[in-house]
Amino acid sequence: MNKKFISLACAITCSFIWGTAFVAQDMGMDYIGPYTFSAARLALGFLALLPFFFIFEFKSVKKIKLDTRIVIGYLFVLGFFLAGGNIFQQISLLYTDVANSAVFTVLYVVIVPIIAYFLFSKKIHNSVWPSVLMCLIGGLLLSELNNIRVRFGDSLVIIGAFFWAFHIVFISKVLKIFNFPITIATFQCLSASIISFIPAFAFEYISFKVLSMEFAELLYAGVLSSGIAFMLQIFAQQRLSPAPVAIIFSLEGVFGSIAAWIFLNQYLNEFKIFGIIIILSAVIFSQLAPIYGKKVYGRN
Repeated sequence: MNKKFISLACAITCSFIWGTAFVAQDMGMDYIGPYTFSAARLALGFLALLPFFFIFEFKSVKKIKLDTRIVIGYLFVLGFFLAGGNIFQQISLLYTDVANSAVFTVLYVVIVPIIAYFLFSKKIHNSVWPSVLMCLIGGLLLSELNNIRVRFGDSLVIIGAFFWAFHIVFISKVLKIFNFPITIATFQCLSASIISFIPAFAFEYISFKVLSMEFAELLYAGVLSSGIAFMLQIFAQQRLSPAPVAIIFSLEGVFGSIAAWIFLNQYLNEFKIFGIIIILSAVIFSQLAPIYGKKVYGRN
């Protein structure tokens, strides 16, 4: 079987898992709070990735000579961004629909080059700016402007999208120094889980009994979305260029919206559907325009 086809299948499967995980996240807060769900999910992601770490990278990591404190510091920063993205996304589901949360999360694709431009002086393609305008228009259609509760939830997702974007930018920096993606994925989940448990213990009630009540949802969001999906992402990016991969991954917003419609009866009216189409079009445009324009722009 063609290896590129396998990578493509991995990317689509990864996007599908990420998108449908929004349903598990939404359903998984009947008995536990958003901080607890995020922390437990990330802990399960760590446990799911740990065997892959020992099988594929443990021996290589042992051989390198790098200051452990520096590596732990990098993993802590990655964990902070990962925890922030998860927490804001999870809390948003208390106030807004799955479709809104899933689609607004995808904005990180457009935010990444903007961060690279302002913080690292990287050139960006001019297509980013109209893409941002399109996202704003799509966001106005997707959000219910007369519903303060929904607008608050949408705002939380957008803040979370910045955390996801900073996470992507920073992880590319870390990989240049410590090029062990499975190790990074494994232990960033651990550090993110520890960070998330701090507000969970402070503001929410945690016990194995209440966690067991959300076991199926945590298993899907933790093992599959935070664990296995990352492995699929690695396989996908081995033989596919960044732009097509980013476009495929942005489909998580579509999968999330459809899954919420089917399983949660969260109906999408014509305005919301049009808003979703505009935002996804902006994401696709921001990725394809630089390829056809053949201009160099910074995207780490």
